[in-house]
Amino acid sequence: MDEDGLRIPEFYKLSVEERVKIVHDRGLLTGTDFRALASGRHTLDLAAADKMIENVVGVMGLPLGLGMNLLVNNKQYIVPMVVEEPSVVAALSAASKLIRKCGGFQAEATDPILIGQIQMVDVPNIESAKQKIKERTQEILNLANSFHPNMVARGGGARDIEMFVHRLPSTGRRTLVIHLLVDTRDAMGANLVNGMCEGVAPLIESIAGGEVFLRILSNLTDRSLVSASCKIKLQELAGRGYTGEQARDGIIVATDFASVDPYRAATHNKGIMNGIDPLAIATGNDWRAIEAGAHAYAARGGRYTVYTGSLQVKLLTLELSTVSCLQWSTPH
Repeated sequence: MDEDGLRIPEFYKLSVEERVKIVHDRGLLTGTDFRALASGRHTLDLAAADKMIENVVGVMGLPLGLGMNLLVNNKQYIVPMVVEEPSVVAALSAASKLIRKCGGFQAEATDPILIGQIQMVDVPNIESAKQKIKERTQEILNLANSFHPNMVARGGGARDIEMFVHRLPSTGRRTLVIHLLVDTRDAMGANLVNGMCEGVAPLIESIAGGEVFLRILSNLTDRSLVSASCKIKLQELAGRGYTGEQARDGIIVATDFASVDPYRAATHNKGIMNGIDPLAIATGNDWRAIEAGAHAYAARGGRYTVYTGSLQVKLLTLELSTVSCLQWSTPH
């Protein structure tokens, strides 16, 4: 589709029926989805719900809206959003419209590396065990990859291992933790990584001695990061009685406050997740894992702070105008 087809001016002013029809006419809905939305019979079927979780007694509905105007890496998007809070969809659409005028978002992602943790207890000699495991790293990776040859064929698979030693507060005893770093490509990868950890556990026990205890994926995916940034010209920030400079300086003060105060940081970060969770919910993804990973990432330095990677103020000499550069990083 021509990207102009994703521009639907004043979408919010249309009725629900008109919105459904226009997104169908633009080729954004299949005929089946159009009929379900147009009829209002698109709630999760009770029989299907009963197969998804335990003790089902019904289903719960939440509004499904569309976030408009997103321009990311010069490509336009309309995104589905499921959320109960008023103004979230409107705020995203309005901010995206402003940012699109200034060139949109620039985003990039690292390789999708997930971490599987293999915890060892009662290791006779931890330093010796670490050395032996290091010497047989490739053997461990080969075994892990043998469990998922299709993932390897798609360019993913176990890439490396890391080792950490922690002292357990309850006993004072040390535990050895092996991180299996797995490139999961486009898969979410939880079951895949868990299976690899289970599969290599006996080999690791035979190498290091001791006993493997926990073997499970970590939801702190700090090796799988998405960074997004945008530039907004000062004159575009002006409005509601504020100059562009005042609006810019207010953003800086608020971000500085959040960076030093965990009570403010929690609210600041919740605002970022307002745009992430609704998309995760709308697409059937595990938003609890995303939340856990994001907040753990915000506390990775030993103190809870903002997700924001940087906020800079630059002077563009060619345009002789100051712009705000916002950038943040969060786990996938």
